[in-house]
Amino acid sequence: MTSAFFITGTDTEVGKTYATSALLHRARQSGFTALGLKAVAAGVGADGKNEDVEALRAASSPDLELPERIRNPYLFAPPIAPHIAAQEAGVRMEFAVIQSAVRRAAQQADVVLLEGAGGFRIPLGPEGDSADLAQLLGLPVILVVGMRLGCLNHALLTVEAILARRLPLAGWIANSILPDMPSYADNLATLKKLMPAPLLGVIPHALPGGPEAAARGLEFR
Repeated sequence: MTSAFFITGTDTEVGKTYATSALLHRARQSGFTALGLKAVAAGVGADGKNEDVEALRAASSPDLELPERIRNPYLFAPPIAPHIAAQEAGVRMEFAVIQSAVRRAAQQADVVLLEGAGGFRIPLGPEGDSADLAQLLGLPVILVVGMRLGCLNHALLTVEAILARRLPLAGWIANSILPDMPSYADNLATLKKLMPAPLLGVIPHALPGGPEAAARGLEFR
């Protein structure tokens, strides 16, 4: 039976893709097949590809192939808020398309991780925001907390929003996105005390070996 999770973050640029990639490697290290999907991506390089989508592809089981529209249902060129990018492109993002992609991936892999865009409440267009998408999918949520000033408030408010949607919070990951966050240990201890879900692991800053090495420090099954 496939296990699927919705990965969200306390904000944009908190390392959701890195953490999702690490979780994919952790699932594979445990003997499972795993696929990472990016629901909505904004920003492409000269090759027309999005670096987050490519990172998830690299961390997924290499023998599992998916059409691009399944791996990444919506891709926009400018690196801006997705609902604005969609509006400029004349595209209406449909949650049913993303839901179908998750179901398709679940037919192939033991573990499916769907990474959302930005933070939990980022707008996605006429159908609603990322929280509305998560609620429709009904998947357990894993929260990536970017460890920096303000993370306590951001983490607790995001958890409050997740639980208000009656979604299960499977756990959270502390991602050390700064090399020298003041009072790091105290902030981490506070989160451990206040977060109503298990800490799945801590990702050190600039860990040699990247997501595959970070995976060894995560508890995920």
